[in-house]
Amino acid sequence: MTDTYRIVEGRTAEGSLGGEPTVAVSAPDGSARVILALRGATLLSWQVRRGAAGEARLTELTELTELTDGYRDEAELLSQDGVRAGLLAPFPNRVADGRYRFREREHDLLPGRHGDRTVYHGFAREAPFELVDATATADSARLLLRSTHIRPGRYPGYPFAVDLAVEYTVSARELGIEMRATNVGDTTAPYAAGWHPYFTLSRPIDDLVLRIPAHTLIRTDASLIPLHGDSALLPLEHCPDLDYRAPRPLGGTVIDACFADLSPGPGGRAETVLSDPATGDELRVWQYGGYMHVFTGDTLARDRRASIALEPVEALTNAFNRPDHAAALSLEPRQQRKFRFGVRYASPGS
Repeated sequence: MTDTYRIVEGRTAEGSLGGEPTVAVSAPDGSARVILALRGATLLSWQVRRGAAGEARLTELTELTELTDGYRDEAELLSQDGVRAGLLAPFPNRVADGRYRFREREHDLLPGRHGDRTVYHGFAREAPFELVDATATADSARLLLRSTHIRPGRYPGYPFAVDLAVEYTVSARELGIEMRATNVGDTTAPYAAGWHPYFTLSRPIDDLVLRIPAHTLIRTDASLIPLHGDSALLPLEHCPDLDYRAPRPLGGTVIDACFADLSPGPGGRAETVLSDPATGDELRVWQYGGYMHVFTGDTLARDRRASIALEPVEALTNAFNRPDHAAALSLEPRQQRKFRFGVRYASPGS
């Protein structure tokens, strides 16, 4: 990915990916850098220096290692192929047949379309955002982006007004994200959020080890839509092929599945761990609540199985059509909801 930057505040810089505006920020000690596209507030790059943190200038990229597999150019960003690091709102993953029922009213997200009615991952990933604040402390930098694009009449089948704010916090070893949604309309809106990042440790994922702190697998039909009611819930002891409660090699396993009942660790956050046994490097994808969706990238148009999607999501696929999720999805007028997640890099001795 090629880009040029103009420094606008401290270690924050504006740039572009083709014709798409971007913003970059580095950790105060220069040991990490993040690049975001304003389209969708999309993470394009997260680079971290291996080993001990130290002083570095923003332009000293040779010392930094890329840990995500994001969009590489403007064409990829506009195509949204693979939904690389997309922020998922107002729903994650799929809505069956592009239709849902909420508060006794039927909604069609794809009116007039016949044949393939696949709709997935919401609208936020393509919405325009603006950078509204950039601040720094002694050990972290923070970017706040906002969008007011989700409004009645703009997206068929979603006649609700929701403001989105996304806060990225960058430190030497960690990237934290908080998504905040505020219902600014007069009616209750269905809403859930998530993130669709692809991670790499500079090796094919077949060589890596995965641990997921989940106790339940979400069972789906052939279209990857969860089964009805409790029939969707399968204890992982009954599904040994996808039981990653203990670390195990990925090998050639194909995964496109959602995991539930995540066990929280210290501080209340659940951590899904991707590790390289050859180097001891780890990526710890953390989240407060929700589900973990895992996709091994077998159908990507570019670099299949070169990276793995570890997706923190608030709700499971097709939650808009599950009566048992209606209360959790309901965002009342003037109500705000937050979803916090992120990733931490660890290496031996760091």
